[in-house]
Amino acid sequence: MPVRNFATARQLRLGAELRKLREHAGVSSTEAGRLLGTSQAQISNIEAGRVGVSAERVRAMARNYSCTDQALMDALAGMATERTHGWWAEYRETLPTSLLDLAEAEHHATALRVAQVITIPGLLQTPEHARAIFREFVPQLMPHEVEYRVSHRIKRQSILFRDAPPQYTAIIHEAALRMQFGGPDTARAQLAHVIAMSERDGITIAVIPFGGTTFPVSGHGVDYLCGRVRPLDTVHLDAAHGGRFVDAGASLERFRLMLDRMESVALSPHESRELIHRIAKSI
Repeated sequence: MPVRNFATARQLRLGAELRKLREHAGVSSTEAGRLLGTSQAQISNIEAGRVGVSAERVRAMARNYSCTDQALMDALAGMATERTHGWWAEYRETLPTSLLDLAEAEHHATALRVAQVITIPGLLQTPEHARAIFREFVPQLMPHEVEYRVSHRIKRQSILFRDAPPQYTAIIHEAALRMQFGGPDTARAQLAHVIAMSERDGITIAVIPFGGTTFPVSGHGVDYLCGRVRPLDTVHLDAAHGGRFVDAGASLERFRLMLDRMESVALSPHESRELIHRIAKSI
C-alpha cells in the first residue's frame, strides 16, 4: 500500500496496538517481517500508521505474536477495514487535525462518557451557545473560522440521532449550567435543549450541584470513548490549548475511576432535570 501523506489518530492507534502485541511477544520487527513475508521496514511503516494494512494481515500479525484474545483481534481487524472518509474529512483544510480525530473517534465509539465543569458538553450545545464560546477564543478566531467550528460541532451531534446511537452519559457541574455564554436568551435556550436531550433514550445527564462535600475535579473537559473492547478505549482531553488523546492502560483506568466518582456525587437524572429547570427560570 502507498505511504500516507497523513495518518489519523485512529490509524496511529491501530499501528500502536500492533506494536504492543509484537513487543509483548518479544518479537523483533525484523522477525515480524520474516513471519509475515515482508520487510522490517514495512512492519515499521504499519506500526507508525504510515501505510494501511488489511484485516487479514492484522489477524496474521496477531497470530504471529501469539495473541489469543479473539475479541481484540476482531476489533483490530475492524479498525483496519474501516477506511471510510467520514463527513469530517471536508474540514481537513480548515480545522485542527485533533478536531477531525475527535469526530472520527466519536463516530466509532460504542459508548461515551463525558464530564464538563465550565461549559456544556459539545454534543449537547446549541449553535448559538457554541458560536458564543468560539467568539471568545484567544487568540481571536476570524468570523469564518468561528462558523467552521460551529458547523463541525453540530455535525458531530449526528451520532446521537442515528438508528443505533452509542450510550451517552454527560456529567455536568452546576457551574457550567449557570454560565450565560451569548446572554440570557441564548443561555435559556441552551438549558431547554439540554433538558430535551436528557429525555431521549440512551442519553443520561447527571448534574453535580454546588455545595457538595466532595468533587473529583479535572482541569480538562474529559471525553471517554469506549471501543469495541476495553483495551481500545480512548480518552480525549479538551484543553484551552487544544485537545489530546490518551490511551495508556493505567491512564484509562484512572479516568474511569474519576468518572465513576463524579457520577457517584451527581444528582439522579430526574433531580438533574429539576435543577436545570430551576436554573433556567432564574435567568
